[in-house]
Formats: sequence, structure tokens, C-alpha cells
Amino acid sequence: MPIKIPNELPAVKTLENENIFVMTEKRAIKQDIRPLKILILNLMPTKVDTETQLSRLLGNTPLQVEIELMHTSTHRAKNISEEHLLAFYKDFSDVKDNFYDGMIITGAPVEKMEFEEVDYWDELCEIMEWSKSHVHSTLHICWGAQAGLYYHFGIKKYMMDEKLSGVYAHHLDHKKSILFRGFDDVFYVPHSRYTTVHREDIEAVKGLKILASSDKAGVYAVKTKRGRQVFLTGHSEYDPDTLNKEYTRDKAAGLNPKIPENYFPGDDDTKTPVSTWRGHATLLFTNWLNYFVYQTTPYDIMKIKEIK
Repeated sequence: MPIKIPNELPAVKTLENENIFVMTEKRAIKQDIRPLKILILNLMPTKVDTETQLSRLLGNTPLQVEIELMHTSTHRAKNISEEHLLAFYKDFSDVKDNFYDGMIITGAPVEKMEFEEVDYWDELCEIMEWSKSHVHSTLHICWGAQAGLYYHFGIKKYMMDEKLSGVYAHHLDHKKSILFRGFDDVFYVPHSRYTTVHREDIEAVKGLKILASSDKAGVYAVKTKRGRQVFLTGHSEYDPDTLNKEYTRDKAAGLNPKIPENYFPGDDDTKTPVSTWRGHATLLFTNWLNYFVYQTTPYDIMKIKEIK
């Protein structure tokens, strides 16, 4: 089934070239079906890249999905045109009376700051609180996961000695988790961050379950009891060249970054990176949409507020 996205969103052409079935708004209104409504709070500066990455994964399932894009009103992105934001993005004030089957909160390049120092922190807290009564399942990614764990459960983040950048082997801590149904015993996930959360802090919170982790990258996937909230500390959605773009950017900025681990063949940054994670990324998002959204969300979407 197709993913329904705004008619002129740049992701449309990219996804159509990849043979992913995209349905524009004009065609979708002719169909009598209730698609899954997914809200994406895009906090990444590279908004078009992130839109495309997430649309690709959400669109590669048997379910019909309709996405809406949202940004914070208290912070305006500098790397995207105002015209793009006005054309495709909504503010919280535009959606706060709506209900959504699922929501994704992306990462953001602000992890070196304390949460309360982030200029849109109060607005993000309002959105996360709202999500508990207006969204059936919320998927938090990287800094978004750290922010969610901190806001909802008081779990702190900690600075690491150096940036964690690369593609790392992971294993399942909870092998019967339906979020990872169909996964191999070892799977790979890109990470790109300066901070981490501690396993013992998560294990101390009743109602949180660690689903997957990495010996090098630490805790990867955490969920609440019924999967109303899911937290992923890595970037399964990344394109094959995303880490390379970040590495090149950091070199140009004089940060002297380490070569991303397990990414370039032979650790030679003149060679083309090899993707080792995209199949599992597709399965992860398919499982989230199927088991945590589609299978359990009420057909009358307004009844989400009644679910405890």
C-alpha cells in the first residue's frame, strides 16, 4: 500500500525513483479508506533528508500511511527555506486538537546542551505530554529518545569521552519482542552522538523494558509496557551516506573527527560506505507500524484519549 505525503514534497520524486508506492493528496482523497495517521516532529537541521528517510521506511509496508510534518515554533531551522516550512510543516497549534495513530520525534544536534537549555524545550515538553492522550504510539529517535526518557521518567543523559560514530553490532535483550520479530541474532544500527543513557537507570524504572542493546553503543531500544512509547538511541533510518556527510562536515569545521567505526571498507574514508543495516531498519519500522500502531489503535481515532 502507498504512503500519502504532500503533493510537492521533495521526497516524492526520490521515493518514486526507488519504486516506493507514493500516493499524493490529490489521489488519496478519491479512496474510501482510513489510513494510519503519523505525525513527524522533525527536529533535524537536514529536514529534507530526514523527511525522505522516514517516508521511505513508513512507505515500505502493506499499510496505507498518511504523514504530517511538524516543527517547533520556538525555534526556526537555519538550513531549510522558510518557503519549505510554510508549505509542508505545521506548528503544534495546528495539530493539538487532532489525534494520531503514531508519532515520530526525531533526533536533534543539541545533545551537548542540558535539556532545559534547548530553546524549544518547554514546547517539546508540552508536545510530549500531549502525545500521551492524542497519540497511540510515539517513536523517539536518538536525542528524541533521550529527551523522552528524561521528560517522562527522569532518566539522565551522560557525556561520553568521545563521539560515538559508526555502525555497531546489536543483539536482542528480549528475544520475544514483537518490535524485533524476524530479526537476526546480530543486527547493525548506525549511531552518531556525544551522550548516552545508563542501563541501570532504565532498569530502575518500573514499566520500562530494554529490548535491544550493543556491547559498544549501549542500550538501543526501550519501550513502555504496552508500547505507547518506544525509544531508539540510534539512527536506523540513516541513508548509507549520512554518516559520511556528518564526518565530512565535522572535518570541514576543524573538529578532527575519528573515522566512523565499521563504516568505510577497511576504514578507508576514500572508499564508498557499505550499508549493513537497511533491511533491519525496514523490518523495524514495519513491525512498529503493524504491532504497535495498526493492530491496537482504535478505528475511531478519537478514542485514543480513552486508552490508559
